[in-house]
Formats: sequence, structure tokens, C-alpha cells
Amino acid sequence: MLTLTSTEGDDVRGALRTAERLTGLRFAAYLGPAIGPRRHFSERLHAALGEEADRAVLVFVDHGGRALEIVTGPRARAWLPDAECRAAAMSMAAILGLGDLVGGVVTGVLLLADRASRRG
Repeated sequence: MLTLTSTEGDDVRGALRTAERLTGLRFAAYLGPAIGPRRHFSERLHAALGEEADRAVLVFVDHGGRALEIVTGPRARAWLPDAECRAAAMSMAAILGLGDLVGGVVTGVLLLADRASRRG
């Protein structure tokens, strides 16, 4: 997993907490390289959320590997269908492409929360 500065970690955790408060969903992020195929790895991370996985949204970013995955549980997917996740991922990718890892993650999480809160 990637090491963030204290401020960067606070920014990401703050975005996750805000997203959870706005939606009632569980939000999690993993920033670092995948072990094995990235989709399979991100799905395993999502499943590791246990009982919360059903209503969880996991954002996986491997900045060095230029990879991004958003995994949603069945209840979360009702609020965030694939099209909404793709739109958020495109916005994230644009910011990540500028080299702003934390800004991309924070923006993506908050976009997902905004889209989910409109449906929920």
C-alpha cells in the first residue's frame, strides 16, 4: 500500500467519512499496487469488508500502474450503477493523470457520494 503524508491521509479519510455520512453506504479506498490481476484483487479487497460489503463502495487506485477500479456491493450498486461509477472514474482519471493522487481520490469519492445521495 502507498504511504501518504499525514495531511494526505486525513484528506482521504475525511472524504470517505463525508461520503458515508451523506449516503449511509460504506466507502473504502486502497491506494497501491494490486497483487495479481487488478480486478480480482479489488474484488477480494471489497469482499474483505465482510458484512459491510453488501452496502460498500471500494475505490482502488494503483497510481504507478495507472489502474483504477470501483467495486460496489449489491445494495450500493442500486444507488451507484455502473454508468455512474464510470462517470466518476473518468473524472478521477483526469485528475490522476495530472499527477494528483489524493485530489483524484478525494474528488472521485465525493462524486460517487453525490451521485448516490441523489438516488438514495
